[in-house]
Amino acid sequence: MSYGQQGYGSSYGGPPGGGYGGGGYGGPPGYGGGGPGPGGFAPAPAGPPPGADPQLWSWFTAVDTDRSGHITVHELQKALINGDWTPFDLDTVKLLMSIFDTDRSGTIGFNEFAGLWKYIKDWQNVYRHFDRDQSGSIDRNELSEALRQFGYNLSPQLLQLVERKYGTGPGVGPGPQGITFDRFVRACVVIKQVTESFQRLDTDRDGWVQINYEQFMHTVLSLP
Repeated sequence: MSYGQQGYGSSYGGPPGGGYGGGGYGGPPGYGGGGPGPGGFAPAPAGPPPGADPQLWSWFTAVDTDRSGHITVHELQKALINGDWTPFDLDTVKLLMSIFDTDRSGTIGFNEFAGLWKYIKDWQNVYRHFDRDQSGSIDRNELSEALRQFGYNLSPQLLQLVERKYGTGPGVGPGPQGITFDRFVRACVVIKQVTESFQRLDTDRDGWVQINYEQFMHTVLSLP
């Protein structure tokens, strides 16, 4: 297996920058004919206070259901949906919280939420780009192409493992049905973080490392 240095443009381990379409705060456009989109935030009421970005503040206040001024992991999970209207996987929500909870308070404030919002929008564009058949999920070929463009050349065996780990369940025929938006984001971020952990140990860049039990456990337990 080979691994690359390219791919995630942000310090958060996010999707590649540019090339996949526009941003903005509006809901993601559906696929052709009104089909399923990649998912994102559920609809929120308007009416932001003066001085804040109207749409972004509207999302924040809608998600902050207890009006505490901060968003918990469970509030965030209730607000995030996939293109097929299924809720985000809790492990994915926790991963997003760990990335954007910069002060390690266990919640995210408005400024942290703003970063999370852009992150989700960027990933929506990436997801649309690789969902070639506009099915609303990522199949094995689309996953392979996405990871290859990110710089990760996984073997067929590893691709199958990723698909089985992050797939949504049995479909027609053997194997997973596909990977939803939330699980696609988590899979890509985890692969990036695992690769970076290996690269830190592979100091001579020959694709092999020799580590003891303590190092192995530290590496594994440090991963999401």
